[in-house]
Amino acid sequence: MRAVVQRVKHGSVEIDGKVVGEIGLGLVILLGIGPQDNEEKAAALVRKIALMRIFEDEQGKINLSLLDVKGEALAVSQFTLYADTRKGNRPSFTDAAAPDLASPLVDRFVELLRAQGVPTQTGEFGAKMLVNIENDGPVTIWLEM
Repeated sequence: MRAVVQRVKHGSVEIDGKVVGEIGLGLVILLGIGPQDNEEKAAALVRKIALMRIFEDEQGKINLSLLDVKGEALAVSQFTLYADTRKGNRPSFTDAAAPDLASPLVDRFVELLRAQGVPTQTGEFGAKMLVNIENDGPVTIWLEM
């Protein structure tokens, strides 16, 4: 399971010109699922994301978590995080999980994040989406479980 986590002041996702998910202060999470991923890995990733101290405190030090700042999350499924670019110029995505495994695991990830107390919006699995990210910092973290 892979995630690119970006600290944002605002994030949204549109499908066919309609906003389907939108957040203010928080994290945009681009989430990739691999064939060996499971609920245990999803739960570990959720804990890491919810508690990771990447927000500034009163002194301007990066010392607060998403939960501390009462931030939101926008989780967007992104199979392209499993791109294999070792051969040629066209990435291969065969290392990404099949949709029948990935889609329910993305849904479970979102449920677990909400259970941690993080208000969470999503895109739509498999849809062509326009993701708007107002990266704050910029702070971008790559996580893999």
